[in-house]
Amino acid sequence: MSNLKIYNTLAREKQSFKPIDAGKVRMYVCGMTVYDYCHVGHGRMLMAFDVIYRWLKASGYDVRYARNITDIDDKIIKRAVENNETIGQLTGRFIKYMEEDCAALGILEPTDVPKATQYVPQMLGIIEKLEAKDLAYKAADGDVNYAVRQFEGYGKLSGKSLDDLRAGERVDVNTGKRDPLDFVLWKSAKESEPEEVKWDSKWGKGRPGWHIECSAMSCALLGETFDIHGGGADLQFPHHENEIAQSEGASGKTLANYWIHNGFVRVDGEKMSKSLGNFFTIREVLKQFDAEVVRFFILRAHYRSPLNYSDVHLDDARGALNRLYTALDGVEGDGQPLDWNEDNAKRFAEAMDDDFNTPIAVSVLFDLASEINKTKSPVAVRQLKGLAAVLGLLERSPEEYRKAAPQGAAGEGMDEAAIEAAIATRAAAKKSRDFATADKVRADLLAAGIVLEDKPDGTTNWRRA
Repeated sequence: MSNLKIYNTLAREKQSFKPIDAGKVRMYVCGMTVYDYCHVGHGRMLMAFDVIYRWLKASGYDVRYARNITDIDDKIIKRAVENNETIGQLTGRFIKYMEEDCAALGILEPTDVPKATQYVPQMLGIIEKLEAKDLAYKAADGDVNYAVRQFEGYGKLSGKSLDDLRAGERVDVNTGKRDPLDFVLWKSAKESEPEEVKWDSKWGKGRPGWHIECSAMSCALLGETFDIHGGGADLQFPHHENEIAQSEGASGKTLANYWIHNGFVRVDGEKMSKSLGNFFTIREVLKQFDAEVVRFFILRAHYRSPLNYSDVHLDDARGALNRLYTALDGVEGDGQPLDWNEDNAKRFAEAMDDDFNTPIAVSVLFDLASEINKTKSPVAVRQLKGLAAVLGLLERSPEEYRKAAPQGAAGEGMDEAAIEAAIATRAAAKKSRDFATADKVRADLLAAGIVLEDKPDGTTNWRRA
C-alpha cells in the first residue's frame, strides 16, 4: 500500500494513514442539500473528495465511499411550498441536475449515495439510545434535543470551548431547550408543514434534525467507527461537531479516525455562498468554460487552501491545459502500462501521498510536457497520459479537446463541416492572392469563437476559443 499522510482536522496535524482493515478504506462525505443548483463551491468539495477517492483506489485500496444526499430539511420544505410542488418533485429534479454536473466535471460515482429520507428508522434508533443515556430529552415544545453539556468531548474537532459558545452566535435560542447550546435531534411536526415530512415516532409525529441524518447514514453504511469523514470547512462546526456528539454519545466508540475538510472558494475575498449572493452555479460556468478546464482550475490549488474564483483564473487554467494537450498532439505513447517505479511517477506519487498535494502532482505533468516538446519521447507521453488520468485529466485526444465547446460558447453553434468549409474558402482566397477575403474569413471565424492555427503550408488545426 501507500505512504499516505493526511492532514487530520481532529489532530490538527498530518498523520500517517493506517486504515482500520488492511487494504480497505471506509469514507463518508457530507454531500448536497438538494433544493437548488450546485455552485462552484459545491463543485470544489465534490472534486476534492473525488481526487481523494481516485488516489486511494490508485494506491491499491478497496474503497467504500459514501456521499449522502440531504433530501429533507427546512430549506427544502420552504422551497417546495413556495414552488407549490411536493418535496419529492423538488429534490428529484435537483438530484438529477447534481448528477449531470458531476458527470460533466468527471466526478466518479461514490459506491453509496444514501438519501436521508431512507434512514429515518436508523435516526430514531440513535435518538432512543441517546435518550436512554440522558444525552437527549423531549422539550416542552415537542422537539427532542441533544444535551450538549452532558457529552464530555464536545468541541474536540473544532477546538471550541463550551464556555466560549454564547447563545445566539451559532445556535438558535429556543425556549424549549434546557441550554441554549443544545441542538435539535427530532423536530416536532407543525400543522402548516406538508404531510410528507411527518414521520411517526415515540415522541410524536415529526422529522429529523440535519445533524442526526449524517450520523445515521454513516454508521448504517460504514459501521460505528470508520476511517475517513469529510466535507467542506464550513461543516466543521457545528455539523461535524454535532455528528461526533451524537454518534459517539450513542455508541461509546470513535466515529472516524481521520477528518478531512476542503477549503472555501472565494470571490473578491469572501466565501462563495448562496447567503451572500456571490455564487456562480456549475451550469453557468460550463456555458463559458470547458468542463475539463474547470476541473483543472480546481485541481491546481491544494484542497485545503482557499480557491479564488474569477474568469481571469479560469482563462489562465485553460491556457495551461492547452499546453498539456498541445504537447501530446501528434505524438504517440509506447503502449505500455504506467510504471510507478519510474522517476516522474515516483515524484507524482510522493506529492499525492503528501496530503493529496495536487499542485505538485500537476507540476510533474508540466515537466513531462516539456520533455515531450523537446524529445517527442513515447515513454514521456505514456507517463503524462497515465498520471493525468489518475486526476481525471487528458482523457480525450488533443483534437477532441481542441474542437470541444462549452455549452453556450460562441462557436458552439458552428458545426465542423461549416468550419472546414470556411477554412477551404480561406485557403482558395489565399491561393488566388485575395488576401482581403482570406482575412475576413479568419476574422469571421474568430468572432464565432474559432481560432485557426496556421503554419507556412497553410492552416493545420483549429480550436474553439
